[in-house]
Amino acid sequence: MSLLAADINDAGVTVLSNDGVLYREPGFALLDDAQLVTGVAAYKWARVKPRHIHDKFWSSLSVDALPDRRFRHLSSADLVSRQLEDLWRAVSDKGDRLVVAVPAYMSADKLGLFLGICNELGVPVAALVDAAVASTRREYVNARLVHVDISLHSTMLTRMAQPGRAQAEKSMLIEDSGLVALHNAWIRSLAEAFVQQSRFDPLHTAETEQLMLDRMPEWLLAASAGGAIDIELEHGGLRHAAQIDALALIAEAAPVYQRIISQLRALVRADETPALQLSDRAAALPGLADMLKARVGGEVYVLEAAATARGLLGRCRDMAPNSQQVSLLRQLPWDQAATEVTIASEADRGGQPTHLLFENTAYELTSQALNLGSQAVAGERWVDLASNIPGVSRRHCSLQIENGQCVVRDFSRYGTFLNGHRLDGSAVLQIGDVLRIGTPGYELRLITTDASDGA
Repeated sequence: MSLLAADINDAGVTVLSNDGVLYREPGFALLDDAQLVTGVAAYKWARVKPRHIHDKFWSSLSVDALPDRRFRHLSSADLVSRQLEDLWRAVSDKGDRLVVAVPAYMSADKLGLFLGICNELGVPVAALVDAAVASTRREYVNARLVHVDISLHSTMLTRMAQPGRAQAEKSMLIEDSGLVALHNAWIRSLAEAFVQQSRFDPLHTAETEQLMLDRMPEWLLAASAGGAIDIELEHGGLRHAAQIDALALIAEAAPVYQRIISQLRALVRADETPALQLSDRAAALPGLADMLKARVGGEVYVLEAAATARGLLGRCRDMAPNSQQVSLLRQLPWDQAATEVTIASEADRGGQPTHLLFENTAYELTSQALNLGSQAVAGERWVDLASNIPGVSRRHCSLQIENGQCVVRDFSRYGTFLNGHRLDGSAVLQIGDVLRIGTPGYELRLITTDASDGA
């Protein structure tokens, strides 16, 4: 018997052996006529019987009763147990040990409950590994690595350290920014294209709405190539066709993409070149990789399908189940050759602001630091903030032009927030960014002036 590797991201719970993928099913459950089914068997009814579907049981794993009255006699732990039981039944004849990659939405209490369920089902878990660490098999030289993955209901960002191995340093969870939210937005846009071009409304019946969801991966693949996408549905013996531009789908996704970009920019410091490692799920989202490169900078690297589980097989081969204790591993050695990342140029990031707008005054940004805080120092450039506002330090942060970029540096105990996210020491600023200082505090906007008149 041999080792099996699992990735329990609910967008596609995956089990891999040396022979290939043994199981890949989404984290969906359907309770209908007292029958509980999970995975693809549930997903194919997601739009037909939405009131009988539950898709948050992995991310909200607990023993509390589910709020929906149809599921009230069950907990999310019961649904996880059922899908794990189905999974292990499908793969147990192929291996005798399981190493599991766990996503950032699995907190310590959820992991404890997960292990308890595995123990009850007789699933021999040898190790739990942070999913970003499992995915990272090489060093990215001269860069700050951030792993980007997406689940059904969230996007997960993990800032990685590289001290001779892959090590998770800091994880961020962006809620309401997962595949479910994106699919809902895209279905509305696709339905509108059908209505306008063929007078066929696929949202009129649950069956045709489900057909759109089933065809979504194919249409998103076409959208990744850009240009116009031919979309069609067959229902009731009739064929309905329309066209939609890839840019229209990207525009629908823009609010989710912008939340990802804002959090990423707060996670990468000003003096770092980002290497953005995207899972195949994240890379399949049309326009996301290009938008990340344009707005965050650095280089984008796309992982192959099932890369997270595959990254476990070669590095966890000697691990054996331990009934006494299974801890979460947040570092693993590399097992692939390093990649050298090209140092980012100025063009890699968005437009450079020229002024900081605070209340009714625009302060010019130059190579001389513009300091913000509650205690101005003679001979220095300052934006003087009131000392009675909570969360404002005497020298809170500074802004200046460095190497052709506008950089903010945080010196405070309380944090400086870039577009709502606490920045990690420093960040590169772009036109339109908003800094927040204090509680509830001050908001300061980064702007540029119109120099077309030669002034």
